[in-house]
Amino acid sequence: MTLGRPYVGRFAPSPTGRLHLGSMVAAVASYLDARAQGGTWLVRMEDLDPPREVPGAADDILRTLEGFGLHWDGEVLYQHTRHAAYRAALNQLLQEDMAFGCCCTRRELAEAGGLQVYPGTCRDGLPHGAEPRSWRFRMQDGEELDWQDAIQGGQHFAGSQVGDVTLLRADGQWAYHLAVVVDDEFQGITDVVRGADLVEATAAHIALQRALGFRTLRYAHVPVVTNAQGQKLSKQTFAQPVSISEASETLKKVFDHLKLTECEVDEPKRMLDEAASTWQLTSLKQNEA
Repeated sequence: MTLGRPYVGRFAPSPTGRLHLGSMVAAVASYLDARAQGGTWLVRMEDLDPPREVPGAADDILRTLEGFGLHWDGEVLYQHTRHAAYRAALNQLLQEDMAFGCCCTRRELAEAGGLQVYPGTCRDGLPHGAEPRSWRFRMQDGEELDWQDAIQGGQHFAGSQVGDVTLLRADGQWAYHLAVVVDDEFQGITDVVRGADLVEATAAHIALQRALGFRTLRYAHVPVVTNAQGQKLSKQTFAQPVSISEASETLKKVFDHLKLTECEVDEPKRMLDEAASTWQLTSLKQNEA
């Protein structure tokens, strides 16, 4: 239980390719935390970037989860069905002067040194005759974004460190930050267990939750899996996909990364059940509160 509501967790992959060891760590950690709490575990397909999506990847991801014994509750939510909800959230922010149009190109932002944190070029209005290419969240001046991460410990970001994140991209696609916040609220998510590479994104999400009148969630950011070069395992670093035929062996690697004791069973579902019976986020804790 958390936030006065029954526990609801989720795994939200993007169908840009097959699952690899790093994504399985995030899936298993979120699944175990939900099951250990007697909660609900949902799957959401973040399919909002058609140019990057791989045909058949969404179905492959679901088959892989099932093959690893990771059975979700309820129906899978596909973000491509949620455009109206994202538009409504953007309209709310615009009406409350919490969003603004931006005409900057990526090249212009790069030249201004603002690809990471938006430099505020269009915050006070567009140049005469310019049309908005994208829409951005207006981070409030002096915003302080703090939360107690269940693994990483106390976190603090000034709003100026996060900046005016994109809500609707110049190519007409909804941005991750807006969609994930709207869908977490829609699905009643209470707990988010995901990779530590998303800690800074969480700061933006908390700011958006406040602006939209949503409740802030409980967060736990799991240490990411890295390759021999110290790079985070990802499709960009050519991470090898996992295979259902090697599910038990792969789960042992996942459990080792998550500091779980070695299982005495060798069947995926039974391995997960055994792991859930001893699962504690504190075993992964990075910093003391």
